[in-house]
Amino acid sequence: MEKIHVYFMPGLAASSLIFERIELPENKFEIHLLDWELPLLNETLTAYAERMAKLVTEPNPVLIGVSFGGVLVQEMAHFLKIRKLIIISSVKTNLEVPLRMKFAKSTKAYKLLPTSWLHNVELLAKYSFGNAIKKRLKLYEKYLSMREKVYLDWAIEQMLLWNRTEPDKKVIHIHGTLDEVFPAKNIHNYIPVAGGTHIMILSKYRWMNENLPKIILENSL
Repeated sequence: MEKIHVYFMPGLAASSLIFERIELPENKFEIHLLDWELPLLNETLTAYAERMAKLVTEPNPVLIGVSFGGVLVQEMAHFLKIRKLIIISSVKTNLEVPLRMKFAKSTKAYKLLPTSWLHNVELLAKYSFGNAIKKRLKLYEKYLSMREKVYLDWAIEQMLLWNRTEPDKKVIHIHGTLDEVFPAKNIHNYIPVAGGTHIMILSKYRWMNENLPKIILENSL
């Protein structure tokens, strides 16, 4: 039996380490992990997606993207012949983003975000107080590897200015009921994960490992 190739794209600033607990049956699937590349000067999301699509070298793949990675794989799908398109903890159109993001877009408040702080996670950990904060910063240090300011400024702007208003009918959307970044009340036509937060790719990996194979194989070509 020929294996199904599954490409995973992490969320904004995250590395492919977020998929370290994801396991698919090896006799049926082969996992490929993608990571963020630095954007070129004035590169559009479409141009970036076309460049990233060239990293998908196996035929008829499954694309799975988390959060902003879910937005990216939807754009990458324009340049590839794919088997399945799955997004996790993400949005299908800009109509599903919360009001605060729409406000940030309309006021251009996102340009004032001090994105450079992420570059100094180690320094923040050094001067932070309380075990809970230090533990969270350790997680940031491990999983948020793309911390260059040029990338963060670009990615936040692309996420907020994403202009898709009609959902791609091919998209299969998996979403946590307790997602705090993209609240479920704004999301339509999705597979709910009870108690899942925005980082459920880490916290609900058992659900993912049990259900992703079935979702991929269902009505598959």
